[in-house]
Amino acid sequence: MIQGGEPFFMNSGGSSGVLLIHGFTGLPAELFLFGQSLNRAGFNVLCPRLAGHGTNERDLMRTTRDDWFNSILDGFFILRGVCDKIFVVGHSMGGLLTLKLSTERDVAKIVTLAAPIFIDDGLGLKNLPPREFCSDACIVQPRKKIPNVPQAANEVYKKTPLISVHELVDLIDDVKKILPHVTAPILIMHGEDDHTAQPRSARFIMDNVGSRKKFLTTVPDSGHLLPLDENREFVFEEVTNFLRS
Repeated sequence: MIQGGEPFFMNSGGSSGVLLIHGFTGLPAELFLFGQSLNRAGFNVLCPRLAGHGTNERDLMRTTRDDWFNSILDGFFILRGVCDKIFVVGHSMGGLLTLKLSTERDVAKIVTLAAPIFIDDGLGLKNLPPREFCSDACIVQPRKKIPNVPQAANEVYKKTPLISVHELVDLIDDVKKILPHVTAPILIMHGEDDHTAQPRSARFIMDNVGSRKKFLTTVPDSGHLLPLDENREFVFEEVTNFLRS
């Protein structure tokens, strides 16, 4: 396991818990600062490691979207053992898994951060080869080092297995179909300058979820990594206020 790949739990001694879910090819360390903020606000916080993440690209190749979902189910049941009320907050693909989890388990409120219903054209998804030609293929997608964050948050995969991209695309299709069945109160947040998940993804979620209480917040001058970028304190505050309200 690479540094930052391990799950983390922060105990507040309270009765409410937040299940944090990291994104595709990411790791729990990306949400560590967010977890600390929520924990200071009085929440127990658990961030599990998604199957195939936080180790190496070969492990990711061997997992499916069902494996990723089962990882957060495990986290949900662990948190339920110590909390009376559970909130779920997911970043990027973690937002998709959050939406899916809310249709299958009893959660109090949910938050999606930069959930990708529509992938930016610049990532070349239209050139993705058919699944049968992707079993061992990877693409190199280096990410710039982010300053002023825990070093472990920069230890994400530098290569992305194409077979795993197919799983992500299939997960997006699955979630689009179940959006009308999402009924938990929801806060949808998205950066105006997101060049990974198109910002119109947020509006699509807003327009299609079945939740009666739903809120959309656009974060100016922010990209895809909302829990890490310069405006993260605004994101942390908005989410905390929503969960407390």
